[in-house]
Parts: sequence; C-alpha cells; structure tokens
Amino acid sequence: MNADLKQFDAIRPFEPEELPEVFERLIADEQFRSVVAVVFPNIPFEAIAQKMRQCKTNLDFQLAFCYGFLKDLLSKASKGCDIDVSNVDVTRRYTFVSNHRDIVLDSALLDVLLVDAGFKTTCEIAIGDNLLAAPWIKDLVRVNKSFIVERSAGVREMLMSSKRMAEYMHYVVEKKNDNVWIAQREGRAKDSDDRTQPSILKMMAMGGTGNIIERLMQLHIVPLAISYEYDPCDFLKAMEFQLKRDVAGWKKTKQDDVMSMRTGIMGYKGHIHYHAAPCIDDFLKTLDPDMPKGELFDTIAAHIDKQIHANYMLYPCNYIAADMLAGNDALAANYTTEDKVAFEKYLAGRLAMIDIPNKDEAFLRERILTMYANPAKNKLANDLIVKE
Repeated sequence: MNADLKQFDAIRPFEPEELPEVFERLIADEQFRSVVAVVFPNIPFEAIAQKMRQCKTNLDFQLAFCYGFLKDLLSKASKGCDIDVSNVDVTRRYTFVSNHRDIVLDSALLDVLLVDAGFKTTCEIAIGDNLLAAPWIKDLVRVNKSFIVERSAGVREMLMSSKRMAEYMHYVVEKKNDNVWIAQREGRAKDSDDRTQPSILKMMAMGGTGNIIERLMQLHIVPLAISYEYDPCDFLKAMEFQLKRDVAGWKKTKQDDVMSMRTGIMGYKGHIHYHAAPCIDDFLKTLDPDMPKGELFDTIAAHIDKQIHANYMLYPCNYIAADMLAGNDALAANYTTEDKVAFEKYLAGRLAMIDIPNKDEAFLRERILTMYANPAKNKLANDLIVKE
C-alpha cells in the first residue's frame, strides 16, 4: 500500500488489496446477511458472496451491487432522475459541494449519474461517524468509497481530525485522481433552507499548499444543486422540530438515524434533478487573497449558495407551499388547480403519519410547508438579485 495513505488509515475507504479480507468479514456477519436478504430477496446469499469475491476494486463493487440496486430503486420510488453536467468536464476531477436532503441517496445517486454522464469514476463520499451504527456498516461504507467525518471527538481532537480530513480530500483529488462529495453543511437542512457553512470551507482550506484561495482551487469545487420533488423524510423532520421544541434536551438516537436512512431510501421521491454549476476556480481567482479570513470564507460560501439556489429545479409543490404559507396565489402561474389539490392531499397524508404526544397539527403543517417553500423563496430571491 502507498505509504502516504497510512496517515489516513482511520478515515479512508479500503484500498483494493484490503477488500478480500473485508468481504470475508461482511460475508460472515449475520446482520449484513439479513440486510442483503431484504435488498436482494430473490438471489441466494452464496451467489452474492461469490460476486463480492470477484470484485477487485471499490468501483467494481459499486458497479456490481450499488448501481443496479439504485437503478431499480429509482424505477419504483421516483418519476426519474437526471443530471446536467454541461458546466463541467467529465475527464476532470472535482469536489462536489451540494445541498443535503437525504442521508444516503444524495451521494449514492450522484455516483450513478456520474457513471451515466461518462465519468470514468464515481466519488469518495464524506460520511459522519454518527451514522455508523454497527461495525458491518462501517466496513460497507468504506468498501463503497466513503471516508469518515469524525464528529464525536473532543475540541483538540476535532481540530486534528479536520486537518486530516482536509489533507485526505486534497490527496483524493490530486493523487488518487478521484472525485469527492461533501455536503455544504453538517447534517441535513431540515427546513430546506440551503446554506453553506463557512466552517466546511475552513476545514477544506486546512489541506493543500499556498494561501486559502490557492488551497481551495486545488480541490476544484463544484456547487451541486440536488432537487427532490418530494422528501420521504418530510414528516420525520417536522416531528423532530416539534420534539425539539417541546422536550428539553431532546436528541436523535442512532435508531432515529437508521429510521431516517431507511425512509429516505425506500420512500417516494417524485422527480429528482441534479445540476452541476461551473467549477468555482475562476471565481476564486477574482478574490483578494488579503481579504480578512472570515469575510473571505463568507464570500465563497455566499457564491456557492447563489449557484445552488440558481440551479435548483422547482416543482409545482414548491410554488404551492410558498403560496399556502403566504396566504395568497402570487405564484399560481407555476401550477394548476389539480396540482394544488394533489399537494393538499399529500400534505394531509404526511401529517397523518406523525404520531407523537400533544401533536401540534398547525405547527407541523407550517414546518412541512416551509420545507417545500424555502427552495422557491431562495431561487426567486436569487433571480431578483441577478436581474437587478
């Protein structure tokens, strides 16, 4: 194994030469076997095990198992999924920074779409250690080209782990010649108000060489807008808002995370659109490297936000939710009466799925409407700024 990689052993995906041992560990794990039986119900486990052993690289594994599973999932749980990569060069490597809706699918579907768009590789994926509820899950995500974001360390350790992660991201793009995916913020934007946390950019600038601008340019950042027509976890997110409001110190459990992952993967999503904005390297060249650090990171974060908002695909439900919240029909040109009736029925169905003590129907309704309205508000505000 490459000696440079040793420093990243705690967080990096497995290398090809490590896969045989990891495959045997997974094949022997009872929990893994039971999950495989659900995901591939008509295939004998021995056939799965044999196919795993034939995979020589992580990409082989993704193409053998993940690609087909996700294509099948999209045929059942969506109206279709597409990507616009007209702003990027499929022969180059990028760090995709995207808004974050779904714990698993945001990055998993990107892998499928990059392959379909002509990229010769997928992405290495940043995943929080809070989601790795069992040893077999940690093994599986590291086979699937994920690197670990250590969120449970102390303050001093966090600084060291952030620097290690930044250096690893630079290593992936520059040395491994692979793409990286990372969310624009820690955790999902529960209200769909997509904003880049400057701290994510500060972390990225801990790796590489030169000044902040040069370090970020070495990652070739591409803002990526991910637009789901329907969010299968919308009712769970609304429920979280009420529990946080009403129960002092309420925090999600690992079981809650597993529930969100399962619901997000299996639930109906309507249409899904991915849109890659131009790489921000040219924008970064226009900035003054002597700008105060805080202002510099805020400026770059605002640029990424603008790109994500501008390239977000709005659906009738986004316009309807914005009008319902405002109590008017200012955006009615963007939807039909049938669209509105269908969305109101959808909303009632989602609210009915929430079962908690002291259920606050009006609050929960407002929360779900806000989730669907915010992308429209952000895009419309962005369009106004551009016009001015």
